[in-house]
Amino acid sequence: MKVVEVLHMNGGNGDISYAKNSLVQQKVILMTKPITEQAITDLYCSLFPQNLCIADLGCSSGANTFIVVSELVKIVEKERKKHGFQSPEFHFNFNDLPGNDFNTIFQSLDIFQQDLRKQIGEEFGPCFFSGVPGSFYTRLFPSNSLHFVHSSYSLMWLSQVPDAVENNKGNIYMASTSPPSVIKAYYKQYEKDFSNFLKYRSEELVKGGKMVLTFLGRESEDPTSKECCYIWELLAMALNELVVEGLIEEEKVDSFNIPQYTPSPADVKYIVEKEGSFTINQLEATRIHWNACNENYKNGGYDVSRCMRAVAEPLLVSQFGEELMDLVFHKYEEIISDCMSKEQTEFINVTVSLTKRN
Repeated sequence: MKVVEVLHMNGGNGDISYAKNSLVQQKVILMTKPITEQAITDLYCSLFPQNLCIADLGCSSGANTFIVVSELVKIVEKERKKHGFQSPEFHFNFNDLPGNDFNTIFQSLDIFQQDLRKQIGEEFGPCFFSGVPGSFYTRLFPSNSLHFVHSSYSLMWLSQVPDAVENNKGNIYMASTSPPSVIKAYYKQYEKDFSNFLKYRSEELVKGGKMVLTFLGRESEDPTSKECCYIWELLAMALNELVVEGLIEEEKVDSFNIPQYTPSPADVKYIVEKEGSFTINQLEATRIHWNACNENYKNGGYDVSRCMRAVAEPLLVSQFGEELMDLVFHKYEEIISDCMSKEQTEFINVTVSLTKRN
């Protein structure tokens, strides 16, 4: 499986699209707003750029992409008015892998800009928008061209499935039953990828440029903790049920592994300090219920399985084919519902604010 070719959220605006099933991701962006606000305020008040170049990495598609843009414009406008300056020109770069539904983003731009003018008036500077397809584990932008980088719920995705995880039988991710060699391989891939990410962004950001990055992560130092692995273990259960029923070959499940690593704050801190291009301003972990709509909603399993389908379906289709997806996610919904009725289920978010060293 070539991750660059198959990793993307479900496009469009249909019932199983990411645009319609990404409320958790939206709430996480809003939860981390104070950190983003502090970073962009500090950036603007230290540089006062006339042209502000911003990149949203792993932007996907739908309303969440524009929440980030509108918040950043509002923060800068508030600060520049305080200082009596003219509004800068804004250049927003939307980045994701080539399979991303960029069309939905650009088809929504006119409406978004009209809404933004209604909210903050006509006085803010012109906004320019670009799509930048490609992996953020490579160089994406010219040297010293960016002021601010934002990424939310994207950097836990790896550039590839780690090497040497063939013996992770019965699992599709790190699990308590995974051999130690599998856990080590996942961490090794994450360390390589995140180090490359930091290196390339340090080349693209101006001196004093900033980043706010939010990962799906964990608080525990155990990489197989239920905090981060449980949601995938339940999907593995659904797939293994279909193996028992003879609908999926066991070898297909055994050879399928999710290209993701959910780091702890300590993981993030260690790699940032080891790579050396950035200083850490803030680093925190927060929690959000699996069912961001309503923790007490009786059919929460339906919402959570839809959210996960919007995220994971393209990966699953590449391994198991399209015809079984309705059945896989129906089973997944039942398993999630049962789990949510018995225990507290939460995602852990790890957010870090960084400044490029001089």
